[in-house]
Amino acid sequence: MPSFHERVLKFFVNNSTLIVFLLMLVIAGFLSDRFYSGDNITNVLRQSVPLGLAALGMLFVILTGGIDLSVGSVMAFISVAVAIFIPEIGLWPALFASLFIAAIIGAGAGTLVTLFNIAPFIATLAMMTIARGLALIISKGQPVFIDDMSFVDFGTGYLFGLPKPVYVLVVFALLAHCVYKYTVFGRLTISIGSNETATRFAGIKVGWYKFAVYALSGFACGLAGVLASTRTGVGSPVLSVGFELDVIAAVVVGGASLAGGRGNVMNTIVGVMILSIISNLMNLMNISGYNQQVVKGLIIIAAVMLESLKSRQRS
Repeated sequence: MPSFHERVLKFFVNNSTLIVFLLMLVIAGFLSDRFYSGDNITNVLRQSVPLGLAALGMLFVILTGGIDLSVGSVMAFISVAVAIFIPEIGLWPALFASLFIAAIIGAGAGTLVTLFNIAPFIATLAMMTIARGLALIISKGQPVFIDDMSFVDFGTGYLFGLPKPVYVLVVFALLAHCVYKYTVFGRLTISIGSNETATRFAGIKVGWYKFAVYALSGFACGLAGVLASTRTGVGSPVLSVGFELDVIAAVVVGGASLAGGRGNVMNTIVGVMILSIISNLMNLMNISGYNQQVVKGLIIIAAVMLESLKSRQRS
């Protein structure tokens, strides 16, 4: 029978994501007297939407043992695409076309990974470069302003006291949770990351599921890019440079294993909120962007070390 301190340690390790989140809420109040102001809380929630959407897409990729480095570039390309499409074909067709293109870009990465057996790191690195390059080409390196008030109003508007984009994140998270928890797709995604060889021997078409998670990640990034544009009213080819670091950090802080097979939707959302709070705190404390990158890198290292400790506890 485990001793008392072993049970306490196991409790803290198994619930580390939620404990860190609660600690962050307490520490934030001490570090900045502006943190709990209504405007700042609203700002944190609004800023967490693109990160949350991209992180949920990334979660399914990481569950299979893969990685998607193209998230920031896809967001930038889609923000430019929707800005160009809206005056040409109208708002709703522009939204559908942009999200479809985002899914196609993700599917392209999935094809490279599954059909040509290219390592996810290389395949998505190539897609990252292509998407960023296309964004710069079609925008001529300049921001594209969006002259559609209903589009901009959605990103800056409120519904029942909360920014409207937050509701998109909530709905997407609930759908992702249902897919993860209650569908064959969710269970097989975890199975592939846990033991791909055994899953393949069980007769499962592993390649199709890997293809699908990259398409899903592309769609999620496209949605994140559209919502980022609703906030600024601009399609920017330099949107979300280096954003993949934040997304991966959020998923890992949420307890997902980079080796695949472990992670869940709710903890990923908590990881997103932890990253958003840390970024917000550093902004409130006037910490420079360069130092923030160092802090985020250290967070990833700490999260991976904690995941290693969890694995030892389980074994």
